[in-house]
Amino acid sequence: MSPVSCGLFLNYKNMVMLPAACGISCEVCALKEKCGGCVSGIDPDAPEVLKRMEKGIGNPCPVLKCAIENKVEYCLKCEKFPCDVHYEHEIPYSKKALDLFNKFKAES
Repeated sequence: MSPVSCGLFLNYKNMVMLPAACGISCEVCALKEKCGGCVSGIDPDAPEVLKRMEKGIGNPCPVLKCAIENKVEYCLKCEKFPCDVHYEHEIPYSKKALDLFNKFKAES
């Protein structure tokens, strides 16, 4: 597979939309218009995507930055999720959604 654009991969037979570091598909995210789309935290292009976002919206995405620093593919796979980065910025999940994730995590 080779990258085509922000989480979109082409394998000559079909295209597969992969989620961004936050776990949301850019195709359904309302923030895509502002940030331009994302990749996973371990994507080789992640540092360049972070720089592009900083130029485009004035600051780097805190969620992607955290995923890169912690070397996690997606926040939902991180043992720290939901963490302070999500609670502080509420990107892309609201506090209510984050509390629900915490509840599910505590019950399992």
